[in-house]
Amino acid sequence: MVQKDSIQKVTKLDEIIITGKIKKDPVFSSTSNQYAKKVVQPKNVADLFNNINGFSVIKRGNYAIDPSFRAFQYEQLNIQYDGGTKAMHACPNRMDPITTHIIPEEVSRIEVIKGPYTVRYGATFGGIINLVTQKPNYEDYGFHGKVSAGFESNGNAMVNLAELQYINEKFDIVTNVGYRDFGNYKDGFGTTIPSSFKSSDYGIKLGYNFTKNQRLKIDWRQSFGRDVLHAALPMDTGYDNSSILSLDYKIDNIGDVVKSISAKGYHSYVDHLMTNTNRPSFMMMEASSGVEATTIGGKMEMNWQPYKELNMFSGIDLMNIARDGGRTRIVKVMNGNPLPMPMTFNDKVWQDSYITDLGFFTEAKYNITPKTILTAGVRYDNVTSDIQDPEADFAARYNLEKRTEHTFSGTVSMKKAISEKLTFEAAYGRGVRTANMIERFINHFTVGQDPYEYLGNPDLKAEVNNQFEIGIKGFEELKNGFNSFQFETSIYYSFFENYIVGIVDPTITRKFNPMMQPTNVKVFQNLDNAYKTGFEAMAQVNFLDFYNFKTEFSYVYTENKDLGEALPLTPPFTTKFTVGFEKDSLWANAQYNLVSKQDNISESFGEIETSGYQTLDLRFGGKPLKNVTLGLAVLNVFDKGYNSHLNFSFTNQANFGRTPITEPGRNFSAFLQYKF
Repeated sequence: MVQKDSIQKVTKLDEIIITGKIKKDPVFSSTSNQYAKKVVQPKNVADLFNNINGFSVIKRGNYAIDPSFRAFQYEQLNIQYDGGTKAMHACPNRMDPITTHIIPEEVSRIEVIKGPYTVRYGATFGGIINLVTQKPNYEDYGFHGKVSAGFESNGNAMVNLAELQYINEKFDIVTNVGYRDFGNYKDGFGTTIPSSFKSSDYGIKLGYNFTKNQRLKIDWRQSFGRDVLHAALPMDTGYDNSSILSLDYKIDNIGDVVKSISAKGYHSYVDHLMTNTNRPSFMMMEASSGVEATTIGGKMEMNWQPYKELNMFSGIDLMNIARDGGRTRIVKVMNGNPLPMPMTFNDKVWQDSYITDLGFFTEAKYNITPKTILTAGVRYDNVTSDIQDPEADFAARYNLEKRTEHTFSGTVSMKKAISEKLTFEAAYGRGVRTANMIERFINHFTVGQDPYEYLGNPDLKAEVNNQFEIGIKGFEELKNGFNSFQFETSIYYSFFENYIVGIVDPTITRKFNPMMQPTNVKVFQNLDNAYKTGFEAMAQVNFLDFYNFKTEFSYVYTENKDLGEALPLTPPFTTKFTVGFEKDSLWANAQYNLVSKQDNISESFGEIETSGYQTLDLRFGGKPLKNVTLGLAVLNVFDKGYNSHLNFSFTNQANFGRTPITEPGRNFSAFLQYKF
């Protein structure tokens, strides 16, 4: 029985950043929530970004995949779950990025703020990605659930998920469990790429409504990765276990001035083991590395309204990242000669380090006119970092002591409704990012796309992104069989201060395998003369009631003037054409992807020029029965052999040279879901 009156009064937690309301949403924000209709079975959450304009993915295999947006990646992007929960990776080679610790099917929408245009969700350098997980279905009380299964032909991949939820007026509970088993895929040249993995996940969400305006939610999830092969990394994952606990509370409709108060706390732990057991180097040296990462954080925010036209958000947030762990090496061959007795060495990976960020922020939205909104925000971050168990050589190189940094960021933007169908946006954001733990504390480990050892620098200055952007989006009703036309475009420019890159230091030589090339080491340093500029554009025509044609473009140009080259991991110009048919119970689309060659590269990062390529994807879905969803897809229809420019290169693999890993060839996908 539907309880509409009670449902409408349920307090909404601040898990959703983008509400669909012009007066509340940040500028240059967008959402994507077409998972079910895309049919494709993603390997992890990062694969969900493939069809969002402006996004690319950085690939090291089928498991360790990171999203990239406008050539921002890693900690340059503020990636979080449900408005603030984070889980940071334990592996220095990013075998376990944040996107591996959640079930892709659990993501109901992806929210993107395309630059440092808000200060409310933690320190933000290049943009915010909020992965919103599914909420209880408040449309009906009682028990509900779903089961789903998916299959991909390329790699004989299997995906399974079961979910059960119970809702009443006072409390709700959602539980889910999933299992994924992906084999090695074949690329378009018929070559088998070592990329298999298994993972199992489960999660429990509990919600309790104290009153009509007070709600508490507890979220617990665990993920277990097993037998993960990384084609473009020197080792494989034996296991990757993560646990995430978060609590959210909100009291709403408090008074005339103070509108609401919300609070969030979370704790995540990642336990990761990597080995080279199945690699060519195992015959000369056995390596095993057990590392762990703990992330603890929280946020408290007050929404207050001094007067009708001014809506303000003030608060405090905290994030602490702590990592530790080491590597054990059993050396069997030294300088080309077998040792009569293997030698054992223990290397400190993270050297028991931590970074704590305590932030204070205020953001205000002011209605200049009924159709014009001005937003301004300021933020201060107090960042402390320390290394508590340094290696002797690292301690000898640097004057190690606890460090405190003070950073300031801010934004100002305007959104104007020129008419009911046309909106103009303009923004400036100053985003600040202090160096991450790899850049500060890594000690002679290979963590880049190239074979260099990298050395951290605990004295790095914070990166600053000064980003400007203007854009316009609109909608127009049409006639004569054409229903409507919609478009969206924006252009941006960023110039950087203290940009962090790894630069070869000819005075420092390799610590491990000293006879191996290259013999020198890269040290993380700050550069000042770097910038990027680019644009995204989208246009869509809806016609004959159920048909649509959409085209999307994205382009970014980067330059590091100090080194006379591009910034690392700059994606090429990308164009997508999509023609589709969509009804409530039936949908289909064909997407043609055109990716240009990329010759604007970073040679110092180990990049090489990448040829352009074109692929075609076909997707079909429908609801043959009321509660049943069926999907079919053919990806890379023409079995094209190619590699993405952002792919890392094969590393420590038998029968593979150091060339970028190739993408899957033709792939048939099937998906079935039943809801009850």
